[in-house]
Amino acid sequence: MAELEQIQDDRSLGELFAELAREVTTLVRQEATLARAELSEKAARIGSNVAALAAGGAVAYAGLLAILAAIIGLLTKVGLEWWASALLVGVVVAAIGGFLVQRSINALKRADLTPRRTLESLKEDAQWARRQTT
Repeated sequence: MAELEQIQDDRSLGELFAELAREVTTLVRQEATLARAELSEKAARIGSNVAALAAGGAVAYAGLLAILAAIIGLLTKVGLEWWASALLVGVVVAAIGGFLVQRSINALKRADLTPRRTLESLKEDAQWARRQTT
């Protein structure tokens, strides 16, 4: 059986705690950098989705106005008064729009902005720090 050698460290307890404090400080800075990067990544993804939603909405809105004008004209041609045609089309479009807005709001509420990698790394760091002090 091989004899285990015990490594002697000539540093004092104060020096060891000072080194631990420096390492923990460095670790906390690195974790903060990771958290910022992770949050920036998630914010950029949400921002691009919101921009695409706005652009698509603007284009669809222009097309929708033309279609709605045609539907109002068609309903007027088949016998409804123009105001009744416009009211009917307006109510239907408002209901559809309300549904789409509500669905989009719910999707944005479900967006997960928690920096999960950072939290997991912080847990590991806390475990490491506890092991260093025992």
